[in-house]
Amino acid sequence: MNQAGTRRFKAYTSKHLDELLKRAGLGDEERLKVRAVATVLPFRTNAYVVDELIDWSAAPDDPIYRLVFPQEDMLPATDVARLADLLKAEAPNVEIQAEANRVRAQLNPHPAGQKELNVPRMGDEPVPGMQHKYAETALIFPKQGQTCHAYCTYCFRWAQFVGDADLKFASDDIDQMVAYIRQHPEVTSVLITGGDAMIMGEPVIRRYIEPLLDLEQLESIRIGTKALAYWPQRFTTDPDADATLGLFEEVVNAGKNLAFMAHFSHPRELESPLVESAVKRILGSGATIRTQAPLIRSINDDPAVWSHMWRRQLRMGMIPYYMFIERDTGPQDYFAVPLARAYEIFRDAYSTVSGLCRTVRGPSMSATPGKVCVDGVTEIAGEQVFMLHFIQARDPSLVGRPFFARYDPSAVWLTDLRPAFAERFPFEPAGALLPV
Repeated sequence: MNQAGTRRFKAYTSKHLDELLKRAGLGDEERLKVRAVATVLPFRTNAYVVDELIDWSAAPDDPIYRLVFPQEDMLPATDVARLADLLKAEAPNVEIQAEANRVRAQLNPHPAGQKELNVPRMGDEPVPGMQHKYAETALIFPKQGQTCHAYCTYCFRWAQFVGDADLKFASDDIDQMVAYIRQHPEVTSVLITGGDAMIMGEPVIRRYIEPLLDLEQLESIRIGTKALAYWPQRFTTDPDADATLGLFEEVVNAGKNLAFMAHFSHPRELESPLVESAVKRILGSGATIRTQAPLIRSINDDPAVWSHMWRRQLRMGMIPYYMFIERDTGPQDYFAVPLARAYEIFRDAYSTVSGLCRTVRGPSMSATPGKVCVDGVTEIAGEQVFMLHFIQARDPSLVGRPFFARYDPSAVWLTDLRPAFAERFPFEPAGALLPV
């Protein structure tokens, strides 16, 4: 086993940021602006990412560097300048945080109706630490799992990590969560998410998983995680790696499908022998691994990158599952790829892989009404349009139903689109006016 395989976990946070930025060759003014961005958006990485994944000779343009390190132009220049001035003047932290909070409020911290529409209730009371958007699937946010081994700069759950309780979903009341699921027999799948569930030690994650095994209605338990990319030692050499794999076996032996929803944003995250070993151990427990990631400008906006990822994942025994569109939150303007280009990237990558890789779906927007897939661009009755359909929907009657939008080469999200051949989209209420 190489040194990376036996090393204990070491995190780097904002207090280490300046020294790491020097390693990337950034000057004083550039580092100050990046630190200003990091007062708004969370920064955390670890020694494995820093020492094993980033090509420092290519930084700051290296895709893995860009995946975890803030960039000075992620936020409006005027906001960055104000925050940089406060940092330079060594202003009181309360003043810096007040300005950071003002900027955060403009970044749509909870997209797609997460706080307004997705929070379940028992009677008149909300159930903390849960979301229930689609009938079949309930999301659980364990209190101890609301961080990650490293943060992705594009993460749509960035608001979970900035230390503001009003922006966080989390609870450790598993009894209440289980009671809610029992009251809703339509729930057949639970997704444990965060943050990253695999940041928790085996005794803690067991407290959340074991009670779910007694729910006959559940067919599957999913774990949303980036650990395979950012800390594969979690499944190989960490002290509780064996116990964790044993817990996975218990889930499978209880008759539940255990699905790892593994996030891989770039092929380099798959190259380490540690990842291959971790994948084999997880698959050996009886779990499946499905892979997904958003399409991100400057990191993976190239069909060859996706084709390479999907083929490598298939060889390793994983199932390519989703290409997402970057969500309408945080620095979306910085990372977003226009929908027309996103479709071209997906199509060009999809066309180069075998049928076994074509389990992947996308490009998909996880928008307020549901997961909307861009199926293509075509011309109908002399009008150029996007072809779209719902992979999943808040209203189940919309699933699989095709609809059309006027072609817009600059559109990056569902709300940028206008209906074609109809006065409204199928998810809009009757009487909705045609936007102008």
